[in-house]
Amino acid sequence: MTLKQLSIFLENKPGRLGHPCKALAAAGINILTLCLADTEQFGILRVIVRDWEKAKAVLEQAGCVVNVSEVLAIEIPDHPGGMESILAILEPNAINIEYMYAFTLKRGSNAVMIVRVDKPDQAAKALQKNGLALLDASAFFTLA
Repeated sequence: MTLKQLSIFLENKPGRLGHPCKALAAAGINILTLCLADTEQFGILRVIVRDWEKAKAVLEQAGCVVNVSEVLAIEIPDHPGGMESILAILEPNAINIEYMYAFTLKRGSNAVMIVRVDKPDQAAKALQKNGLALLDASAFFTLA
């Protein structure tokens, strides 16, 4: 039930973000969702694409440092308290959220959150047991 996410490490200077984006564009790879975080010295561009293996190879050939990680795509109710419904399940199960970001499209009346947790299999089971839907790669990519 996890998706593969690519994390690209960038120097925090003007123009550095364009390099991996141009490499992916030249290879015909569309970024479906992304998150950019920074510190004073470096940034991490996190992306989800349909063909993560091809994207990883393209980025590495372009000289980028790339890490692959597993994330969950969780459907949550898109109303006040929707986010709390995830936390109310993960926290009692001692599952740590490392980071999260929203996917820009909705699935019906639900929003989709991308979440990186320290125990993805345990998190998936707990979330599903409590009635939250997880999107596999096929369902996620259908939205894009």
